[in-house]
Amino acid sequence: MFKFLKKDSFVMGLLLGTLLPLVVFGILYFINVSFPNSETGRRIFKLTTIMILGLVPNALTLRYYLVNLKADKSGRGIMFMTFVYAIVFMIFYMKEDAL
Repeated sequence: MFKFLKKDSFVMGLLLGTLLPLVVFGILYFINVSFPNSETGRRIFKLTTIMILGLVPNALTLRYYLVNLKADKSGRGIMFMTFVYAIVFMIFYMKEDAL
């Protein structure tokens, strides 16, 4: 059904590595905004926590592509995007600490 997901290409890894964290981040952010803590009215998670949790699917997908499918090129694309997101997170986190 989803044969295109088993394709071993760097571009496929970049797409997966880009889209999965964005989708998870969006879902977690929506949940965080929609359901604040009833006692204090504050959010459940900090924004930085949601950003880190958004990278969890990349780790799971990376393992699946490298171990189960033996798709090294796709794994490299996923890992590259994970590093890009990590650098963006560090820049965001350092900027937040400066405030």
